[in-house]
Amino acid sequence: MEEKSKMHTEKHLTGTLVLSVFTAVLGFFQYGYSLGVINAPQKVIEAHYGRVLGVIPLDGHTTNTSGEDGTDLQAGTEGTLTPLADTSEDLASSPHIITMYWSLSVSVFAIGGMVSSFTVGWIGDRLGRVKAMLVVNILSIAGNLLMGLAKFGPSHILVIAGRAVTGLYCGLSSGLVPMYVSEVSPTALRGALGTLHQLAIVTGILISQVLGLDFLLGNDEMWPLLLGLSGVAALLQFFLLLLCPESPRYLYIKLGKVEEAKKNLKRLRGNCDPMKEIAEMEKEKQEAASEKKVSIRQLFTSSKYKQAVIVALMVQISQQFSGINAIFYYSTNIFERAGVDQPVYATIGVGVVNTVFTVISVLLVEKAGRRSLFLAGLMGMLVSAVAMTVGLVLLSQFPWMSYVSMVAIFLFVIFFEVGPGPIPWFIVAELFSQGPRPAAIAVAGFCNWACNFIVGMCFQYIADLCGPYVFAIFAALLLLFFLFAYFKVPETKGKSFEEIAAVFRRKKLAAKTMTELQDLRASEEA
Repeated sequence: MEEKSKMHTEKHLTGTLVLSVFTAVLGFFQYGYSLGVINAPQKVIEAHYGRVLGVIPLDGHTTNTSGEDGTDLQAGTEGTLTPLADTSEDLASSPHIITMYWSLSVSVFAIGGMVSSFTVGWIGDRLGRVKAMLVVNILSIAGNLLMGLAKFGPSHILVIAGRAVTGLYCGLSSGLVPMYVSEVSPTALRGALGTLHQLAIVTGILISQVLGLDFLLGNDEMWPLLLGLSGVAALLQFFLLLLCPESPRYLYIKLGKVEEAKKNLKRLRGNCDPMKEIAEMEKEKQEAASEKKVSIRQLFTSSKYKQAVIVALMVQISQQFSGINAIFYYSTNIFERAGVDQPVYATIGVGVVNTVFTVISVLLVEKAGRRSLFLAGLMGMLVSAVAMTVGLVLLSQFPWMSYVSMVAIFLFVIFFEVGPGPIPWFIVAELFSQGPRPAAIAVAGFCNWACNFIVGMCFQYIADLCGPYVFAIFAALLLLFFLFAYFKVPETKGKSFEEIAAVFRRKKLAAKTMTELQDLRASEEA
């Protein structure tokens, strides 16, 4: 039976399907690159900001050159005398100015994602999945150009603008890609192919970390090229998308193009008979017609979607507030605090572990199931966060605690990639049928980006305030997320969209019955 299932799966895995999924997840590669690229060259970019702004950097050494007569010159003025304000007030505030611009450079990426995520459903339905991905690539190319040309203007403004525009692209892409991949994938491969989103992210992070080494691109000369390099992936994706078929599900259910849907389905499935999937689409189309298109407002006001919406939002919150982005954004800084001599290489080590265990999760997700992996990942991260806190707190007393902190960081990342990392990206598309799916993905995307922004903007300040206890906050949150997932998140492995909807209906009915029983008992006791 297992061998028959394997043969059936291999039969569905065609060259066109592989090309389509690979091309789509290049959008997530760009997302991962943008997440990781800002980390390694932090000190170089901060020093450059200091020179452009004419203030001292965070280490307290002046970043200005001096003229022969002793007058301070602002870097980049090429000999033009620009006397700088010398008041103690300006000097005292300068580290805070650089911290503010740096935090904004990191977190504005998420603001762009928040803004654009609400338009995912509209653009996906209006243009189709493939054309929409083609069009939004223009934003990626524009954003990367702004960052690549940062030294030719006010660098802090160009970097922040470039990160914001790139964020707009990633907000759209992070909704369109799961939508497309879930719709072109056969049910037997939907989980494994959905996990490739996270693999693309961690590959992007790893490549950005390697290229960010100071002897490669993470130096004062090359950092703008480093920031803008994901534009190459955008160009590659643009041309490959021209070869990809439109989603048969979109063609059949949204546009009613039956023959074109069959044609694209045959391209994606090879010689398989498409009629079974066409029948499933027809059933979903009828259900979608009966429930009509669901707006974001209806998603929140209709009791029919209440439980699914809560689950969709909580898995996104769990992913972002787990503390993983704190490690992605500030890992080099964390390793420094843990006493590591070469923190950049330790950060790259995290990227390698990240990638390896994402590959493992691709293999596990269709065997172990979404729910069990999500729970295991959250519990492992909780234990790791506690160990990380203990290691950082006791580091001053016991130098060997730096090893505890390092191991905890690696385990934290491993458990994240087992479940909380990949699963939220595709489970939302599985929780909803065609009618509410675009609105649900838009809302879930906004929630994910909003949490991303909060962590990116606030973590550095919270870390300065809480010191070594910062990950105790994440440990407490992880406990709450674990309890929620245990009681509320359903298993979606191998289930059709209708079967998953039926699970929520049963839970709703069970909850209603329990409430009625409690009311009945209360009335009898009275």
